[in-house]
Amino acid sequence: MTPQQPGSTASRRHFLGLVGLGTAAVAGGPLLAGCSEKPAGSGGAQNLDAYADLLPTHKDLAQSTKPDIIGTRPVPDGYTKYPSSLVDAITERPGTSGKQVTAMTPAWGPAPPGVTQSAYLQAVNAELGTPVNFTIQDGNTYADKLNAMLGARDVPELLCVPQWEVDKIPRFSEAIKVLFEDLTDYLKGDAANAYPMLASFPTGAWRNSLWNERLVAVPNPTDGPFPWALFTRKDLLDARGLAVPASLDDLLTAAKQVTDPAKKVWAFDNVFDMIQMYHKVPASKQGWRLKADGTPEFKYETPEYRQALEVMAKIYKDGLVHPEIVASKGADNAQLFAKNGAIVFTRNGLGFWQGAQAEHQKVNPKLNIQPVPIFSATGGDPLVWGDDEPISFTFVRKGLGKERVEELLRIMNWCSAPLGSQEAQLRDYGVAGKHHNSTPNGPVKTDLAFKEIANQYFFISGRNPTIGPYPETPNYVQDMLTYSNAMVKYLEKDPWDGVKLEMPAAYKANQVPTEDKFTDMLRGRRPLSDTDAIVQEWKANGGEEARELLAKSLPKAGR
Repeated sequence: MTPQQPGSTASRRHFLGLVGLGTAAVAGGPLLAGCSEKPAGSGGAQNLDAYADLLPTHKDLAQSTKPDIIGTRPVPDGYTKYPSSLVDAITERPGTSGKQVTAMTPAWGPAPPGVTQSAYLQAVNAELGTPVNFTIQDGNTYADKLNAMLGARDVPELLCVPQWEVDKIPRFSEAIKVLFEDLTDYLKGDAANAYPMLASFPTGAWRNSLWNERLVAVPNPTDGPFPWALFTRKDLLDARGLAVPASLDDLLTAAKQVTDPAKKVWAFDNVFDMIQMYHKVPASKQGWRLKADGTPEFKYETPEYRQALEVMAKIYKDGLVHPEIVASKGADNAQLFAKNGAIVFTRNGLGFWQGAQAEHQKVNPKLNIQPVPIFSATGGDPLVWGDDEPISFTFVRKGLGKERVEELLRIMNWCSAPLGSQEAQLRDYGVAGKHHNSTPNGPVKTDLAFKEIANQYFFISGRNPTIGPYPETPNYVQDMLTYSNAMVKYLEKDPWDGVKLEMPAAYKANQVPTEDKFTDMLRGRRPLSDTDAIVQEWKANGGEEARELLAKSLPKAGR
């Protein structure tokens, strides 16, 4: 199952672009009053490899089906055919108390109906034995809700925190100590045998679930390392006799050719992330790299970022961006692109791709969504942003007691059932005859499925990374893995790989306000000449403090 954008991969996972979508403001003050005597929060770092003995002992699940396409790690394997027979991965209902579980997860697009109006939620809850009641929040503004919730110390029993939102939450590690359960003794070593689906997760995903030298979350392993791709409506390009762009010049030329305000068609939504990538702007740890002398440098300080600013500002000035995107942070770019064809190129998470194709091809059989291979605008090989960090983390509220924590872990274990199991089919496709129709090639979602299924259970668990199969989009798995295997060879190297960083609170609080200043610049509300002043403000308001932390936190091999 692939989450639908964000952008979704998240984070992911193709989200997920899974999506580091949020442009939400982050509070500048202390997140949790009284948690710490440090007035600003200086941040910290821990070497994750030093705590390997706290992680679950990894045990592979028996595979009922072999993958059809092998991914180059961290790209997962792909399945083009649905298993001909399904197995019961779990023989006993995980829920034993019957007491409702509260959970919060993100969704992109229209919010799905609640449990009283959702045949999907009711069916899965019946199998769980203990009902899960979801609060669904807009993925684009999820950081807003997280900050308010953590600040109020009012969290559900299961809280999904997308990986890309962690860096927007000041003093997150302190919030964890106060609000969330330490899961170490429940899951370390052979204790994880009680939850075999969770024990099968990649060790690297579990490693990233360490905070404060303890295991405090269940990871949702990524099923793809790329946060973003540039998608095009290839059917619209074909109709114009235009090729998929292979260079920045190609892209900008095509953009001018397809933009036609009289027909309500524009080339782009906000593609600044892609323009940065084409110029090889760094993205490790949200935008850091090492200079030749070994000192950390942030993207704002690089000539590549300034080049990208100039290009994107001209794109806006030339009227190539859809006016609803220019006027609002919340325009529905997915609908404008996939449904209306009002945008021809969109930046989105890879998780957007299959769902959008499957949903909208029912109305437009000619629809053909394809990613544009990443290129370099400055010569040489391209630089592709990405990492193998989890899409998201699920935290358990502190103080529930041992029996309840174990019940919640059993529920998460059920939700993590692999492809080829009855549990996974119900989680991903709902009820036969209602949410999907059975075909020789596997289940095909109905309109009700697109309305009710928003990856709710996926976002409180995750599963071992796989791609496909999707009978309604039979070319997708091949197209996705062809693109992914070609791009992964250019993946950016992270100098701080294996180090968990808690960035200084001032730096985190200043992240979104600074990005907003550059957004004003791109959209013509501030001159490009303000760049130096904005960078100096950024340095003074946490940037230099972050640089000092990063310099001290480099792994020995990177020094």
